[in-house]
Amino acid sequence: MMSPVDWFAAFPIQPATEAVEALRQGWTELAGRPRPDFNPKTKEDGLTKRLKVYVENHVARERGLLGMWAAEDIIGDVDPNTGAMLEERRTDIVYGWNDDVRGMKLVFEFKRLGRQKKHRDHYLQDQGLGRFVTGIYSRKEAVAAMVGVLLDPEPEVVPPIREALQDAVLATFLRLRRLPSGLPYARPSAMFTGADFDTEHERDAALAPTHGTIRVSHFFFAFGYPTTTRKQKSA
Repeated sequence: MMSPVDWFAAFPIQPATEAVEALRQGWTELAGRPRPDFNPKTKEDGLTKRLKVYVENHVARERGLLGMWAAEDIIGDVDPNTGAMLEERRTDIVYGWNDDVRGMKLVFEFKRLGRQKKHRDHYLQDQGLGRFVTGIYSRKEAVAAMVGVLLDPEPEVVPPIREALQDAVLATFLRLRRLPSGLPYARPSAMFTGADFDTEHERDAALAPTHGTIRVSHFFFAFGYPTTTRKQKSA
């Protein structure tokens, strides 16, 4: 089995970083002011489709990125005997890149995030981060990304997510690998300067890369103006 040092040295960190920075730039530009079709009330798939197209058409060209962007990319399994789909999922945004010796498909899973526990659970459990652990997202990939779209101020949303990761039941479900410090996350991120923290998860052999784990970097994107899910008090 490849050691953590070996896989990290082999991972194409520069193309991954370029993709991350392009996505962050695209978000900053699109979310900088209220837009009728790109705002806190826009559904997740609407945000990701528009962001992918904007990054592909403008930011990636400006930055000279040569990889392929996709939104709502279909993944799954097919029964070779019948041709039937055994499982089907769609990833929000993926950046694919390869050279003669290496390749990657960097998946970005987006979740709209308010301060409520239900939002936090959606982000951390089987419809969110769990897809990179027990689901088929990023199969055989070493790195993936969760992106929380902040609907409330960051201090009301992100610290409770880090705190929730210390729950023993959730940590077991997510198959979290703890650091020597005992924490279930690395902060700051060891992968990307723009990420708030990283988590590392054990995966079954059929889903895992050769070293056995996947590292997920967690990003939190804010709109360029105040947003809140709190109901406004009537005068």
